[in-house]
Amino acid sequence: MRFSSRLVHALAAAALLVLLAGPAAAGPQPVAPAAAGSAEGPGERRARAVLAAWDERRAAVWRRGDRDGLADLYTAGSLAGARDLRMLDAWLERGLRVRGMAVEVLALEVVHDEGRRLVLRVTDRLVGAVAVGSGVRRVLPQDRPTARALVLRRSGDGWQMASVRPLGW
Repeated sequence: MRFSSRLVHALAAAALLVLLAGPAAAGPQPVAPAAAGSAEGPGERRARAVLAAWDERRAAVWRRGDRDGLADLYTAGSLAGARDLRMLDAWLERGLRVRGMAVEVLALEVVHDEGRRLVLRVTDRLVGAVAVGSGVRRVLPQDRPTARALVLRRSGDGWQMASVRPLGW
């Protein structure tokens, strides 16, 4: 199956707008370490670990094209989850999977940490994504840094994304 470069580019641009792409097994680290000389406390380390684990789960479900797995990463009724699922469906309908996505976190601030609810300000960018399908392997363009407010909630078996809101608009 052949895809025009315009279609692949349009899909790439749409994928780059998807909130928080997950990391791949290889490539950039999913969550960047604190800057040298910065004093990162236990709250920031915990937040980075939570976000990295969530990103790893998301990358795995995108790589597999797993709709149910993707839905499980979001709280019920999450608009961000609905957008992410629509984007995954668009790729799957074209016979493509997105692999190698990594999120490079450039800045992370813990706004609230209430145990089972975590509110973060994150500046990140998508890197390393590749669209693959029957006879197709196209490296997708790198994203620009984007600032977002994230709300994650602890569920029985892990963390779910409750909301994603762009900052600085």
